[in-house]
Amino acid sequence: MPLEITPDLVDTVRAIALEAGRAILDVYHSDFTVRHKGDRSPVTEADERAETLIINAIRSRVGDHFPIVAEEAAEAGSIPEVGDAPFWLVDPLDGTKQFVNRQGEFTVNIALIEHRLPQLGVIHAPAIGATYWGSAQGAFAETEGAPARAIACRPLPEKRLVAVASRSHRNVETDSYLASHDVAEIMSSGSSIKFCLVASGRADVYPRLGRTMEWDTAAGHAIVRFAGGTVTDMAGIELLYAKPGFENPSFVARGAPPVPPGRR
Repeated sequence: MPLEITPDLVDTVRAIALEAGRAILDVYHSDFTVRHKGDRSPVTEADERAETLIINAIRSRVGDHFPIVAEEAAEAGSIPEVGDAPFWLVDPLDGTKQFVNRQGEFTVNIALIEHRLPQLGVIHAPAIGATYWGSAQGAFAETEGAPARAIACRPLPEKRLVAVASRSHRNVETDSYLASHDVAEIMSSGSSIKFCLVASGRADVYPRLGRTMEWDTAAGHAIVRFAGGTVTDMAGIELLYAKPGFENPSFVARGAPPVPPGRR
């Protein structure tokens, strides 16, 4: 079945993300138990409740046309064969460390992949009331209770970049990358909100040197992509999906190409 990203589909995925966010907040505002997975990363009832909600909602409201690769199911060994067909990537609670520490920078990430690229992405940050989404129809945001607005990456400046780096996973390699560029300001943020800062023009570059999984990046990649920016590996090749093990290389999200001098 060919993939068609309609306004109705975008609205449906946004609604699912918001419902998952409400389920997460129910747990967030309660006394919850933290467990640890094999890689020692934390997991809570909120991760599992949101993932079940998202999977069931996609199947009931969108259909069973495409496989769903979701973080907690994948960690448990349940990974569908995606082949070359479109498929969903779901991270029901990105930024579980922020969730556990009662910080607001955690998100729901839902993306739809075709031709190994994200064609639709929704990121919802329930604790701060922010939602971002991107598709061929454009990139948009709803924040601080204001109506939805179009967003766009700003053109990359020649110097004095504004960078955003991971609050929990910043490492020596990231610091070396930042030191090798003319960076005037470094913002820190958790979860996939870092992509949204680039997509909305608040940051120019987001480097991530280290291990991530495809469900961590696909929704943010879509939003940056349709806001006019890029997400590439360190060689400048666009990040692709359905890789072996669904594991990403190091990558950099960047704003829009610089404006040529004669067109300023």
